[in-house]
Amino acid sequence: MSSASAAWSRRTTWGGRILSGLVIAFMLFDGGIKLVPLGIVTDTMRDLGYPPTDGLARGLGILLLGCTALYAWPRTAVLGAILLTGYLGGAIATQLRVGNPVFSHLLFGVYLGLMMWGGLWLRDGRLRALIPLA
Repeated sequence: MSSASAAWSRRTTWGGRILSGLVIAFMLFDGGIKLVPLGIVTDTMRDLGYPPTDGLARGLGILLLGCTALYAWPRTAVLGAILLTGYLGGAIATQLRVGNPVFSHLLFGVYLGLMMWGGLWLRDGRLRALIPLA
């Protein structure tokens, strides 16, 4: 491997780690506030048409934190990304159902998913070999 190739590989890996770290930090925050749950969580759930029960919010928080842990661990990162994609799909469907704005609310899950898969693609050579985009 040439020094230019090794440098590119190091930068790619670190770029992926940074992107993935941002996604993980957001998901940990989101899952954490659902565990408490704060008033903003129950108010938002009510606005989205879900019953504002603490149990439902806590269940979603536990699910989100579990999937995020799988994504953060390198050996299970692909499984975690698949599960988080499903979670984000449900969030997107909910935003669509209530008619929230497209670019700020509806597509937020898409933005997060692109960051999640992009970070994983950059940091995992196996995924780059499976999906050769470049």
